[in-house]
Amino acid sequence: MTNIKQANNMNKFKGTMLLINLPCIFLAPKPANVNWQSKLNKAAHHTSDYSSTEAILRRGQAFTITLNFQTNVMSGDNLTFIAITGNSPIALTLHTGYSSSKTTCTLQFPICHNLSMYSKKQGIGIIADPCLSLTVLTQYCCLLFPLAGPSPAESQQTKAIFNLSEEGASGWSAIQEPSEPGCMNFTISSPANAVIGRYKLKLQIVSGNKVSSTLLGQFVLLFNPWCPNDDVYMANEKERQEYVLNDSGIIFQGLEKYIQQEAWNYGQFEEDILDISLAILDRSLNHRQDPAVDVSNRNNPIYVSRVVSATVNSNDEKGVVQGKWNGKYCSGTNPLHWSGSVTILRKWYRGRYKPVRYGQCWVFAGVMCTVLRSLGIPTRVITNFNSAHDTNINLSIDKYIDISGKTLYLNEDSVWNFHVWNESWFVRRDLGSFYDGWQVLDATPQERSKGIFQCGPASTRAIKEGDVNLDYDSSFVFAEVNADYVTWICYSNKRKERIYSDTRKIGKFISTKAVGINSRVDVTDNYKYPEGSLKERQVYKKALKLLGVRSTGRRTKIRRHRRRSSVAQRQNMTEPARKPSISGKLILSASPVIGQDVLLTFALRNLISDFNTVKIKLRASAILYTRKPKTEILQWSRFIKLGPEEVKEISFKISYSQYKNSLTDDRKILVTAVCEAKQGASLLVEKDIILQDPFITIKVLGPTVVHKAVNVQVTFTNPLSEVVTDCVLRAEGSGLLKEQLKINVERMAPMESSTVQFEIIPYKTGTRQLQVDLVCTHFSDIKGFITLDVTPVQ
Repeated sequence: MTNIKQANNMNKFKGTMLLINLPCIFLAPKPANVNWQSKLNKAAHHTSDYSSTEAILRRGQAFTITLNFQTNVMSGDNLTFIAITGNSPIALTLHTGYSSSKTTCTLQFPICHNLSMYSKKQGIGIIADPCLSLTVLTQYCCLLFPLAGPSPAESQQTKAIFNLSEEGASGWSAIQEPSEPGCMNFTISSPANAVIGRYKLKLQIVSGNKVSSTLLGQFVLLFNPWCPNDDVYMANEKERQEYVLNDSGIIFQGLEKYIQQEAWNYGQFEEDILDISLAILDRSLNHRQDPAVDVSNRNNPIYVSRVVSATVNSNDEKGVVQGKWNGKYCSGTNPLHWSGSVTILRKWYRGRYKPVRYGQCWVFAGVMCTVLRSLGIPTRVITNFNSAHDTNINLSIDKYIDISGKTLYLNEDSVWNFHVWNESWFVRRDLGSFYDGWQVLDATPQERSKGIFQCGPASTRAIKEGDVNLDYDSSFVFAEVNADYVTWICYSNKRKERIYSDTRKIGKFISTKAVGINSRVDVTDNYKYPEGSLKERQVYKKALKLLGVRSTGRRTKIRRHRRRSSVAQRQNMTEPARKPSISGKLILSASPVIGQDVLLTFALRNLISDFNTVKIKLRASAILYTRKPKTEILQWSRFIKLGPEEVKEISFKISYSQYKNSLTDDRKILVTAVCEAKQGASLLVEKDIILQDPFITIKVLGPTVVHKAVNVQVTFTNPLSEVVTDCVLRAEGSGLLKEQLKINVERMAPMESSTVQFEIIPYKTGTRQLQVDLVCTHFSDIKGFITLDVTPVQ
């Protein structure tokens, strides 16, 4: 009977919001209010740019709080601070009566990563029906606040207990500073190896036989590149400004001989982005498997960065971005349409962690840069041109073609026009100080590492020295920048001939944005010794030898297991091929522009002092930036007779009508010519072409002053000789626009120039980057950006 009555009483509360925040009775002194000295602490901790009222601090550095007390704290009172992080419990006070003689008990329930989702005040109290038993109350409250995760523990470094004027065992400490009557100032310090994340800070006061415990509030603790004892410490202030505090940047794309700048809005300080970055850690596979161990490991940038590399992609869990490299993007967003991380991260967060469709390598790298910078890890974006994907880890990229120049897919090796990844700066205590500094991280899901699509951190020092046996994934990254490139031609009788072997093609013009300016810096020397040098070949042979045995850096294949090539076999494959008796070169007669014919010349030279007849088979294909052919555009063959050491030029064109329906959004065409001569080996000549977009111009029509409206004028041209409709102009920029702006451009006549004007109201001072993007189904995006100096109000 009692159980039935309890159940019926419990039904009364279904769908009812319980009254919260009734005061508890304390017998010892307690703070009346807490001043987190937000402005002072944020300036000292370099966190003023975060769009949050919450205290955001960096580890290994002191911060100040002021407490106002209802009653005076006596000299003999004992003050103890408690800092906890993780899925930490919150005290929930249950009042089992309505009269003045209330019976009170305290239960422990977990809080979400942001307490403000339940209450912006310091605690939660629930008034309960006096007819309900404590058992029923507990059952009902468990429905409201389901238990989820471990309690903080000092042994896990997720809980720190420290007395006033004493450094606790955890390295946390608190010192009382001079203050006005009625209040107390405290300076609190965290250790340089503290777990990063959202904390709750409590104060416990023992006054004689009386005890009070008060939740002072929450704060977020980040990595600290300004602290010499932090593993992410970076000594150069200009580099800290660039790799931690700069919220916009440049990502390089294109070809090794035609490098393009693409602006990217990192926006790590924008509203919600820090919360989203912390949520990414909480959504990781590691956290779901063992939350206690995962949170306790968040003091280590090696661990945190590797977790982020796995969670930014969606392959193994509900990560942020879903990759796609072919087909249509109608069920999502074309990767080329993204201009920044903020929209992507908010879409994932607001969509209940549903992966955002779609991304490619620069999107994964841009998002990862945002997340790591927001957490305080110095990070930059790297572009590797002619980037290898070595699936069988033999440091050879083997390409097969038939006699017409068509690519044959006899293996899964590939060479991308470019590939984008990240570097983060931190100490490698697991490897030794020699390997400190820049570490390669790659969120693009290419291969599994220890069973998960993740890559890195791999020390650039390890890659340069050929230490491919070291954690994490050094062998994979080494091949990306230093594999040999071998081309084979396959004949109809199943005979194949190695016609091209190049030790210098892979890993060209490895690039990143310069510190403080929007220009390119070449960092190839960080990854390898000069191509063709004795040292470079020695390192290559060292890597081959290490890969001849099982290493900790071995990666699990995506589709099927392959045996590694032996060192002897690999060295035999790199021996010089039979030399051709001719040479050739494909030359662009004019800069190729979208909407116009592509004019080319094929120059063929006879290298011998005798007559030579050459059969040329030429084809042109629309390709992706991964160099995977999508559609054939052009094909022809002819015989050419050459006199002794004669040079002949053959002019031809690829008309707009031939490529307009075949061109991919990457705007790339691959032209190949296979030349067979009576003497010598066959010759393969290749030319990668990017069709250039027309320029887009951006003008700001007035001074840019914070919180003052100013108009922006954007002018662009329809590059086609046909009418285009349904275009959209997009604009975004951290500190300039809080959400991405979209403006419809309904119609543009052939070759017509159009002008669009819109208003921005800058809300942050300093150097800001405004990005615009004209999106149209008739041609690929036309992008541009401008740098603005936003001044304070005079």
